[in-house]
Amino acid sequence: MALSTAELSLVEQRVANDGPSVGVAYLLWFFLWFVSAHRFYLGRPGTAILQILSYFILIGFLWVLIDAFLIPGMVRDKNNEIRHRVMTQLSGHA
Repeated sequence: MALSTAELSLVEQRVANDGPSVGVAYLLWFFLWFVSAHRFYLGRPGTAILQILSYFILIGFLWVLIDAFLIPGMVRDKNNEIRHRVMTQLSGHA
């Protein structure tokens, strides 16, 4: 069943309110890179832990630099998860 315009507006409002911010993710990346705070913030605890552990073999430092380019996509993925969850909830209650 398709969602109404009002329901779609509600979905986007929830994504805006509940979703992560690219700016916050970059601040966490810049200041707290050594604890992979940006990955925890973006709901990726498994890869955050792997990244922290990989610092001991130096590849983690390259990985954290690569994340500078991956953050926008990670934020988009997290927002899409929220969007899907809210749409599913609304479809179930329609």
